[in-house]
Amino acid sequence: MKRIGVFVFSIVFILRLQGQGTVIDTLPVVPPHPRLLMTMGDEQRIRAAIGSDNTWKEIHQAILRQCDSLLPLPSSERVMEGIRLDANRWCLYRVFYLSYAWRVTREKKYFEKAEKELLAICSFKDWNPSHYLDVVELTMAAAIGYDWLYNELPASSRAIISGAIINKGILTSYDTSYHAYRKWLSVTNNWNQVCNTGISYGAMAIYDTDPAFAKQVINRSLKSIVISMKDYEPDGAYAEGYSYWGYGSTYNVLFMDGLRKMFGHDFGLSGQSGFMKSAAYMEHMIGPSGQVFNYSDAGARATLQPAMYWFARRSGDLSLLWQERRFIKGAALQSQLSYRFLPLVLLWGSGIDIKGITPPRSRTWVGAGRNPVALMRTSWTDTNAIFLGVKGGSPSITHGHMDAGSFVMEANGVRWAMDAGYQDYNSLESKNIDLWEDRQGGQRWQVFRYINQVHNTLTVNGQEQRVKGHAKLQGYTADATFMEAKVALSSLYEGQLARADRGAAICKGRYVVVRDEIAAGDTAATVRWSMLTPASVQITGPHRAELTRQGKKLALIVEGTAPVEMRTWVSDPPPHDYDSPNAGTVIVGFITHLPAGGKGAFNVFLVPGDTKVEPVKSLQEWK
Repeated sequence: MKRIGVFVFSIVFILRLQGQGTVIDTLPVVPPHPRLLMTMGDEQRIRAAIGSDNTWKEIHQAILRQCDSLLPLPSSERVMEGIRLDANRWCLYRVFYLSYAWRVTREKKYFEKAEKELLAICSFKDWNPSHYLDVVELTMAAAIGYDWLYNELPASSRAIISGAIINKGILTSYDTSYHAYRKWLSVTNNWNQVCNTGISYGAMAIYDTDPAFAKQVINRSLKSIVISMKDYEPDGAYAEGYSYWGYGSTYNVLFMDGLRKMFGHDFGLSGQSGFMKSAAYMEHMIGPSGQVFNYSDAGARATLQPAMYWFARRSGDLSLLWQERRFIKGAALQSQLSYRFLPLVLLWGSGIDIKGITPPRSRTWVGAGRNPVALMRTSWTDTNAIFLGVKGGSPSITHGHMDAGSFVMEANGVRWAMDAGYQDYNSLESKNIDLWEDRQGGQRWQVFRYINQVHNTLTVNGQEQRVKGHAKLQGYTADATFMEAKVALSSLYEGQLARADRGAAICKGRYVVVRDEIAAGDTAATVRWSMLTPASVQITGPHRAELTRQGKKLALIVEGTAPVEMRTWVSDPPPHDYDSPNAGTVIVGFITHLPAGGKGAFNVFLVPGDTKVEPVKSLQEWK
């Protein structure tokens, strides 16, 4: 590719980005290598922390054991898995761990293995620009390795690595022949954050080679990344959910940290609306069981989030680490050792007194925005506490499901109302499912786990929710005797219902009630209220079901203004060769029939153990 191609931009795109945030105006003198994340002298701070606190020592030693296990392995190879380069994150993992180990221990074996990995990456014929996340993760790996090993690397290795960063990384981001070019610079989702950060880290690493070029690359990212940061507005509820917060926000923080280390500030990015508030969102997303509110394409298991240590330090609020403590000790730490960014915990967290962390003050967190969510619990310290999460939003959001109005609920250490979560992308793409065709009737909605029938929400006349609909947060109450949130669902059922509103509350700290107020339009409506559960279910009466799991019980009691028929449904998907099974689960709920113009109001009580229900508000009073 000719160098002149670097400077060819779409004029329309430039005009659209102008004025969005501060950029680098001059060619500042930057610190010498190493200058990314762990600057010169940071090793002493980390050594002091691991020498004085067993928590940090345990993490450090675990990383070194992982590095030792890598030493005899052959170098990474360019192997594809479907459309993705299987090596991308594995290479970043190896380089990050080994380079960390070299910086802190100065043991030559780690340097030598890291250099071999870097040279192996650079020997790949390309970094798979057709799936651009592969390019940026490998650019990130090469940038960190190049910067952290720079002073010991021979000139020949420096030339190879910097050349690959430029030619296989940065320059491809200007090549309009790649479909991704027109996507990640302007989208609001995690691709924007990850791609801008990875490519900019490449520019930061090779800044000395061509400061003017590096400045242009970084400025492009400064203008672009604020587009994706709008998804945190106004309160920090990240539109793509827990798992993609962990991906997109970690890279976003890496970009900001890199800017501060290189230039002394982050050009106003940390002041973007909702961004700093999103750490509290992540903390509240984890229930007492350790499972998360896994709406959209998320898994149920909570995982280590190193970025939370950055947020805690930056905000001065160490209570943000109340949940994170569980991941850095003993067996929990062992389960995190394959995470490529684990060393960030030591870079951003070492020196914090983990034993001194106190729980958050608030037991509720509510955020509006593109995918609004309300999160409530009765206690931060009781593993038997009640936890309730309810969401609005739209299936049209990237990685979204038809789950507007859905909720999860825990009590007595059991998740009673659950979300099936995401399905492995390769399992679908390998069957020629266009997973990202999310228009109404698109192939995405042929995947069983993604449609409303398998979520804890409403289905009308067997139809899917409207993709273009959006459920807004109507209001909430943080009163400990009645923690409540309401969402307006009507637009999700356009042409199916005239009205649909849902409220969910923890009552008196003892049980949960989910309330639906619905109205049929010009035609009759058969409405299904459903809840996916891992429990065993027995229908015990015309308005009651009993759920049993792990020796615990939960009563599901329905109170309504229209007749209901209690039901269970199998959670097995249709006999397709692409749907994953939902073993060990069942759907429980009820059916109600509304005539044209008919209305109905229903309270569903979820009552743990032998708790007696004392309705807080009647159907007529709860408006």
